Amino acid sequence: MSKEQGVQRLLDGNRAWAQQCLSDSPEYFHDLASGQHPEYLWIGCSDSRVSADEITGTRPGEIFVHRNVANLVVHRDINVMAVLQYAVEILEIKHVIVCGHYGCGGIEAGMNKRGFGPMDDWLKNIRDVYRRYQREIDNIKDPQKRAHRLAELNVIEQAHNLCGTSIITQSWLRRGAPAVHGWIYSISDGVLKESVTVGNQFDIPKAFGRL
Repeated sequence: MSKEQGVQRLLDGNRAWAQQCLSDSPEYFHDLASGQHPEYLWIGCSDSRVSADEITGTRPGEIFVHRNVANLVVHRDINVMAVLQYAVEILEIKHVIVCGHYGCGGIEAGMNKRGFGPMDDWLKNIRDVYRRYQREIDNIKDPQKRAHRLAELNVIEQAHNLCGTSIITQSWLRRGAPAVHGWIYSISDGVLKESVTVGNQFDIPKAFGRL
């Protein structure tokens, strides 16, 4: 398949999808164009196998999405903070979901001491999580299970980072929302699992058990 044919496949797929949407609901795109009112913000991994709409059975307009390598919530990252602020303060979403997944290349790279060039600055955030839980993780003999556990712990840490933002804390005081959720996705069976949920500032000590 040539490069041109590869791109054309996407354009053809778009037209087929648009026609199917109109066949199912003639007002579909008219309704979408009128504005978005999602209840959820999804902070997920950039991995091509983990699509928020696809794995949750939702449609365009239902989930506001931000994705990066290893689903990180870094306070100095203006991109994720801008998305969070827009979702919480303008869209007034009700739930923020941080979703990691097993088999995450970013997690596995973060456990590797080998340098990765410019990506090292980003992977440092994974290595910080690894250092916090190093004793627990290193006691796991199976390499795959070690990586799986770090993916789970990373989700919990990123949910904790969310709860520490002024965007979330001020919104809790103002309107009692959003709830913060940490999920993990298994690519091998397609199932999502909840790791942590925080409904307000009073849930933090119970949810994370270390504050």
